[in-house]
Amino acid sequence: MHFVFRIFNFVLTQIVIMKKKYAAIALFIISCSCAFQLADFPQAEISNGLIKAKLLLPDAQTGYYQSTRFDWSGIIESLEYKGHSYFGQWFKKYDPKINDAIMGPVESFDPIGFDEAAINGNFLKVGVGLLRKPDDKPYSAFKYYDIVNAGKWKVESDKDNVSFTQELSDELGYAYRYTKTVRLTKGKPELILEHSLKNTGKKTIEANVFNHNFFMIDKEPTGPGIKIKFPYSISGTGRGLDTLATINGTEINYIKEVTPGTYVYIGDLTGYRKDAKDYDIRIENQKTGAGVRITADQPFERLVYWSSSTTYCPEPYIHVKAEPGKEFKWKIFYEFYEGAK
Repeated sequence: MHFVFRIFNFVLTQIVIMKKKYAAIALFIISCSCAFQLADFPQAEISNGLIKAKLLLPDAQTGYYQSTRFDWSGIIESLEYKGHSYFGQWFKKYDPKINDAIMGPVESFDPIGFDEAAINGNFLKVGVGLLRKPDDKPYSAFKYYDIVNAGKWKVESDKDNVSFTQELSDELGYAYRYTKTVRLTKGKPELILEHSLKNTGKKTIEANVFNHNFFMIDKEPTGPGIKIKFPYSISGTGRGLDTLATINGTEINYIKEVTPGTYVYIGDLTGYRKDAKDYDIRIENQKTGAGVRITADQPFERLVYWSSSTTYCPEPYIHVKAEPGKEFKWKIFYEFYEGAK
């Protein structure tokens, strides 16, 4: 009987060993597969010795983002400063055609010519291309639209910057050269988004463009550890105020942690002047002390705030207008720091 038990225990031990072995092999294969998938996306890394960042590059077939809400240039997968992280995957489900499957301080232009377009006619989204209007429903930022003409993208990279240029022309009379350069400032913990929109067509290009700023500083969940600060008093109404967050003078503070499925949305913050000096926002992680200050050389056209359980997003809009033959330029500055209180 004792011999039978010894055999039984031996068999069980071998089964456990084999399970662990195959589990390890499976994990190895999965990790290699994930690494291969990440490496398969066109990407670039930049550094100025203080900040290092990884960017995902536009490509209609192999690019990380292939949807139609956001500008395809300047997607920042990760950014690190003094051991602190600022961006990452804030969403659960990934697909290149999902409109919000994107990371970093990404930007979106309002559609141009959508209301005038007939069903199956075309309209323009700068940074994406010429899109098809499928029906008579109002434009939706959360809907994927078929891309008729994505123009031509050119990417040039150096050790501390990446420059993206999209050139597009179409039968509607719209044509432009749009350039965005993501640049790290020499000797400073600063990132600059430099923009240029040159109108090379026959029609005026005019639209608002907003920056979604998908921050997740040190992966701190949205809650009391996060503060949004302005140098002036602000006000606004919206979903989640007084239950998840409050506006206290110059700050947006969280009452409790935002849980999955809930969010804060303030459709229009007020209190700023139409002056570029008032484009001034700070986002701080009070637990780790990491912060970022966002400024620009253009005034707010509008200011929205949104946050989910994983990301907190001041969304500043500016107004862009380029008449035929003219060029419109603007810059957004991100200063990263420690010592947030």
